[in-house]
Amino acid sequence: MKGRIRGAEVLVEGLRRAGVGTVFTLSGNHIMPVFDALFGRGTSLIHTRHEAAAVHMADAWGRLTGEAGIALVTGGQGHANAVAGLATALAGEVPLVLLSGHAPLAELGLGAFQELDNAALAAPVAKGSWVARSAAGLAGELARAVRLARGGRPGPVHLGLPTDVLEAEVDASQVAWPQAADFAPEPLPLPPRMAAAVVSEIAAARRPLVLAPPALCTPSGRARLAALRNALGIPVVPMESPRGVNDPSLGAFPEVLAEADLILLLGKALDFTLRFGRPPAVAKDCRWIVLDPEPALLARAARLLPGRLALAALSGAAEAAAALAEAAQGSAGPHTGWTVQAEAAIAHRPAAWEALRAAAEPIHPVALCAALQPHLARSPEAVLVCDGGEIGQWAQSLLSAPTRIINGVAGAIGAGLPFALAARAARPGAPVLAVMGDGSFGFHMAEFDTACRHGLPFVAVVGNDSRWNAEYQIQLRDYGAERAHGCALAPGTRYDLAAAALGGHGEFVERAADLPAALERAFASDRPACVNVLIAGEPAPVVRRA
Repeated sequence: MKGRIRGAEVLVEGLRRAGVGTVFTLSGNHIMPVFDALFGRGTSLIHTRHEAAAVHMADAWGRLTGEAGIALVTGGQGHANAVAGLATALAGEVPLVLLSGHAPLAELGLGAFQELDNAALAAPVAKGSWVARSAAGLAGELARAVRLARGGRPGPVHLGLPTDVLEAEVDASQVAWPQAADFAPEPLPLPPRMAAAVVSEIAAARRPLVLAPPALCTPSGRARLAALRNALGIPVVPMESPRGVNDPSLGAFPEVLAEADLILLLGKALDFTLRFGRPPAVAKDCRWIVLDPEPALLARAARLLPGRLALAALSGAAEAAAALAEAAQGSAGPHTGWTVQAEAAIAHRPAAWEALRAAAEPIHPVALCAALQPHLARSPEAVLVCDGGEIGQWAQSLLSAPTRIINGVAGAIGAGLPFALAARAARPGAPVLAVMGDGSFGFHMAEFDTACRHGLPFVAVVGNDSRWNAEYQIQLRDYGAERAHGCALAPGTRYDLAAAALGGHGEFVERAADLPAALERAFASDRPACVNVLIAGEPAPVVRRA
């Protein structure tokens, strides 16, 4: 670039140098200079109906591509809306950058339009949060944000964009333009000596187990984990669910965890999902190895595991996986029997579920999932999105697909529709199936309009049980049916008609026998489709073999 250019153009050139081709956004006063600078630059703007949806879309994009997803929103209340989506990305260990408009620096403290401490608002749910201060520095600030988002334990980063910084002019020759390396994450390798020590500990154990973090529950991450499992010859278990040890997609995993005598946390945080490593979830004499990119989490593990911590080291999860696979080279001990036993437990599903496939009215979640699985099996590119409480857990337990995105460790619901849109944008030719509850669907149903405007077809299946069922089940369990209240939704709401009114395709299903034809029509429509299915309000599955 030559001559005098605006800060907004510096930012847009930074996006180009970062390789960003798609931005998820919602327009607003503070970011109009960026919209103007993007005009004619070839960047795809997917403009949404809510700022949180833009962040959720950037989240799914980051999971599927490994790039830092980019969300662009206005300041003030627009930024406040967007911040809600950061919590899901932070817990999901997803690289994304939230670019938020900001009141002019020159007007701060004077009661500027939508003046808000944007950086402080985003800080608790971001790896980093700050406000740009100069037009010439915007491309460099973007590079810093992308590098931070992708490095160590990946996560969201916020960068504030004051309007006077975006509008200020600078000489292009005075800008320190970032190079490709400036956007790359800083590696955190596991030293070969430590990798060898870990492999030695594994070889000496009888029932070792590797637990992997959400950051490795991506397409590329799962490939790394498969290579590690083959190299070590022991169970490698990815963990990304808020249900933790009771994640139904992990079958009878609690049995496996309780029997392990050595657990390697490969970037997996020791937290509530593992019951903090306490008995009886884990054997009291089980030893631990902790490899983590954050010194604070290494220290926390040491506090929670006094006398049980065999080894600990600072390392990125992906780097550690690669180093351990290389160090193993067939030198790990013979664990075939344990591995077969553990993987059989994780694959276990109760035989009694088979009879539920025929449950017709109301439709049981097992019957619903049985009708959905053939559509995921048709394509090696299929993407499954699971959102919401109880129906989401049934879907995670019963459905398999080449690629899966779930709401993640945060446990928040409502991201399913934005996730589905972004999945279709990231994988243009792939069939995308999103399964969610009626409560989840209500958060972002207006994004059907976004999907229609941008030509992003997918199929959303709504398990409609007319309640916030996860919370209702808590009331039944903890307080009794006579005290259950405040969780009901209107019976039989026609979410399919709402989707159709926004330009999509709608199907309403009351009988299991009608499911196959309705699903065929939805996928064949080649439009954003809602299949609204009346289901039994069942609690989430808990898988046990005893």
